[in-house]
Amino acid sequence: MVLADTYRRQLHERALDQYGYVTTRDAEDLGVPAVELRKITHRGGVDHVAYGLYRFEDVPRTGRDQFMEAVLRVGPEAYLTHDAVLALHDLGLVNPRRIRVGTPRRARPRLPQYIEVVRRRLDPHELTVYEGIASATVARALLDCRGLTMGERLVDAAREAARRGLLRRSEADQVLSELGATE
Repeated sequence: MVLADTYRRQLHERALDQYGYVTTRDAEDLGVPAVELRKITHRGGVDHVAYGLYRFEDVPRTGRDQFMEAVLRVGPEAYLTHDAVLALHDLGLVNPRRIRVGTPRRARPRLPQYIEVVRRRLDPHELTVYEGIASATVARALLDCRGLTMGERLVDAAREAARRGLLRRSEADQVLSELGATE
């Protein structure tokens, strides 16, 4: 029993950094056998969310949980993209019905309808982590949203992102130029 408590504690620590979620890959990284993760789930306090994805019930929910869950459901190397990045930062007055998640790999998991997979490999400098969630940069997301979001909203979002420090001045100037902003 002591061993299971140790495993639970290790997994819980990881979950605290991931909005309550852990994956079987996380368990493997921590040296916790997948069978132990299933046993912990069976004992209670941990919900099985999807294949290889679990959530600790005692970790408070936030407005970012669904973003983390979407990225973890798609799998390794997945990241938020397009309007999901803007929604994460409350930019551009976007409220997408589907969370767009990019991945360079072919994603084959069964996904809920609120997740849309975009198969695409980005340059490493276009990827980052915001609030603990793998993501395309705000600059990349703003440019990717052309045609999805009104141009005026994207220009306003770029200016707001620069004001809040999500874009460096040079990035903001480049994005605004590519969005056709005139001043």
